[in-house]
Amino acid sequence: MTVKVTLAPLTADLTDTLRDIRVAADQVAFSGQPYEVIDDPEPGVDVHVILNEGQVVGMFRIDPGFHHTYPFAGPDTPGLRTFLVDQQMQGRGIAKACCMQLHDYLSKHYGDAKAVYLTVNLRNQAARKVYLASGFVDTGDQWLLGEAGPQNVLRLDLDKPKAPDR
Repeated sequence: MTVKVTLAPLTADLTDTLRDIRVAADQVAFSGQPYEVIDDPEPGVDVHVILNEGQVVGMFRIDPGFHHTYPFAGPDTPGLRTFLVDQQMQGRGIAKACCMQLHDYLSKHYGDAKAVYLTVNLRNQAARKVYLASGFVDTGDQWLLGEAGPQNVLRLDLDKPKAPDR
């Protein structure tokens, strides 16, 4: 089954649809719920939507100020945060299809960025596997101050050609 995923900045007309998306109870600790991002936006943090055949099925945020909280990042390495797919759409390859597009998408929308970092909870091995399969590299570092516990630090280089699809 081919998954037709596109990525786009969140626009006002998609906000209500995004608000209705939910992640499973056991995943809330890792990402929260989309309505929390909408109801309490962080200044300077950009929200992007994941669309499957034109329907909003997930989201992620890009934080250009990631380096203010995470010392392993720099001003030219924003952070990928709050990556999630609606619980009813999981298991269809949507997360992987999205992640496979991140290199090109982020290079286009954040042209000055050399890389993007993310932290993934040690207990969230399914997400880690998807990130690694789509070109992220485990830096070997851990962020020990995660709200849900220790996290692996992953990096996707944007200033190098995209790795071949795996």
